[in-house]
Amino acid sequence: MPMFLVSVIIENKPGIADPEGDTILNDLVLKDKKTTVKKVKSAKMLKFHIEAKNEVSAEKEVKKLCDEFRIYNPLVSKIEVETVKN
Repeated sequence: MPMFLVSVIIENKPGIADPEGDTILNDLVLKDKKTTVKKVKSAKMLKFHIEAKNEVSAEKEVKKLCDEFRIYNPLVSKIEVETVKN
C-alpha cells in the first residue's frame, strides 16, 4: 500500500482570540516601526505518515483520528488538511 504524508494545520476560527499571534505581532514585529506586517496568526501542525490506498482515504482516516481523539476543539478551532504521496 502507498505511504502518504498528511499534514493537519490547527488554528483558531475567525473571531477567536489568538494571544500567541498577538504577542508575536506586538513584541517582535511592531518594534520595527517600518514593518508592513499587520497581523500574525499562530497555528499548530501535525504530520501523519499513513499507509492508505489513495489520498482521499488517507485524509479521511486522519480527519477521523483527529475527531475521534479530540486532537482539536471544533468549537474554537478549524483544521486544514493537506496530503502528498510519500
